[in-house]
Amino acid sequence: MDISHGKYLGVDYGDVRTGLAESDVSGFIAGRIGTVKPGGMRRTAELVAKEAEDRMCKKIIIGLPKNMDGTEGERADVIKAFAKILSEITDIPIDFCDERMSTMAAYRFLGETETFGKRRRQSVDAVSAEIILQSYLDRERNQKKQI
Repeated sequence: MDISHGKYLGVDYGDVRTGLAESDVSGFIAGRIGTVKPGGMRRTAELVAKEAEDRMCKKIIIGLPKNMDGTEGERADVIKAFAKILSEITDIPIDFCDERMSTMAAYRFLGETETFGKRRRQSVDAVSAEIILQSYLDRERNQKKQI
């Protein structure tokens, strides 16, 4: 596969639900896939690895929560532990993307689309994964333009 093209899998890891998103082959736009609720970090990592492999993704992007001042808190340690387990299961490269404000942006989007109640709870993690992945794709594209 041409390494300049290929799908990315975006992941918004959560203790209860994990949101997933996928890019198009050109790596230009992200779209949400949905959520998984397997229970447990290892089981979630196994499902994420399988999803990435089944979709022939070239990279997995995981949202990394940071404090507003850019430092990493306790939640970032949980995400890094998840990424370590995932890296032991798959050979697909893993990268992180600052996810500050992604959940808030997802709730704003769902409010604007009048998605409330159970549908909102089921959608917010996938929308967050989509926002995280799109941020990563945009940042990567902008870095290439500067070179």
